[in-house]
Amino acid sequence: MEGKTIIAETERLILRRYREEDMQDLYEYLSDMETVKYEPYKPLTFDETKENLEWRIGTDEMIAVELKDSHKMIGNVYMGKRDFEAMEIGYVFNRNYWGHGYAAESCRALVRQEFSSGIHRIYAECDPCNKSSWKLLETLGFRREAHLRQNVYFWKDEDGRAIWKDTYVYAKLNDE
Repeated sequence: MEGKTIIAETERLILRRYREEDMQDLYEYLSDMETVKYEPYKPLTFDETKENLEWRIGTDEMIAVELKDSHKMIGNVYMGKRDFEAMEIGYVFNRNYWGHGYAAESCRALVRQEFSSGIHRIYAECDPCNKSSWKLLETLGFRREAHLRQNVYFWKDEDGRAIWKDTYVYAKLNDE
């Protein structure tokens, strides 16, 4: 059973499906304002995290990232299937583990795996203010293809007006 839940392994990480035991580790980072600052949701409560974990367990698109040495789940990579042999990648990591190369290591392994399975294009969207995110994409060999101006909003101000945000679009092709 355990073998079926593992998607990939790297030198320091196990990339796998979510399971019930991930609840506390998931809550640790999804409830943190700094960690979810650029996400389209506010920090989650314990009950919201529980509901979110059930969704993660039931989908193939969310991949848990676990440290091999301690078995602590420290974040996730999102790999969503899109039309035209494309995938969208995204990631959220517990901020206590930022700056150690875990996001790059896990994304690199998953990008390599998807390209070897025949995927043509992998893209990501990120907030231009989230320099760490777009720098990671550039490190992984993704190229900025677009800067969409005020194309999306997640929140409204106290008067009910949309708080518009820009989006960078990055992509990498299989033959690059």
